[in-house]
Amino acid sequence: MKKTIPAYQRIKNAILDNIHSGKWQAGNAISTEMALAEEFGVSRMTVNRALKELSAERVLERRQGSGTFVAQQQFNHTFVEVRNIAQDLKSANRDYEAKVVSKRAVTADMLDEELRRKFDIDKDHGVDNSSHAPVLYEVKIIHFADGQPIQFEERWVDAHKVPEFMAQDFSVVNTSEYLIAKSPLERGSYTIRAIAAPDEIARFLQIAPQSPTLVLRRQTYSAGQVLTFVKMWHAGDRYQFSGEL
Repeated sequence: MKKTIPAYQRIKNAILDNIHSGKWQAGNAISTEMALAEEFGVSRMTVNRALKELSAERVLERRQGSGTFVAQQQFNHTFVEVRNIAQDLKSANRDYEAKVVSKRAVTADMLDEELRRKFDIDKDHGVDNSSHAPVLYEVKIIHFADGQPIQFEERWVDAHKVPEFMAQDFSVVNTSEYLIAKSPLERGSYTIRAIAAPDEIARFLQIAPQSPTLVLRRQTYSAGQVLTFVKMWHAGDRYQFSGEL
């Protein structure tokens, strides 16, 4: 049976859709609690829960006596610094090139458990949906330094939040730069692991199968929800991670 979405969550989703579509922009007042209660056929208490949670997530700002507004989020300078391999290589005076291996729209029935969990997509999402609308967009890209493959990127993006993602030429436009420009990031998390290269990854990186690779897995959030999840595979003898404390 298809899982029923709680009323407060439906209200949150609708508000987020209006913000991401540009209907409600930063600083705009949203519908009143009474109007939302009437629109969704719920109590004002239910609406209040949705607005309270979105306020805690810094999506909305509630002003006593004035109403509820789309928060003026400090996104001109993102809360999360995301390293951009194109920029890093160019800064190091190395020739940079990107080759798009594949791009595709992903429907709910195509997702594995990891992606369902990352993007909080229920197994029954999309059941009885004849349109089979995409829930995620997937892109795979090889990044080259001086003609040598140095990183293989596998990325998934919420299709509802960034509907024009697939129209971009990612051999020219960097994925991270584009996403920050469209939906700037408020927080993220990542892990780095050493993994023996599977055959497909080895082929893309032009290394022997089972060679050591460094894999950075990162998910970033915008407006309180996961916007993108990415796996970045690096040839172990060509790449290192470093920083200052």
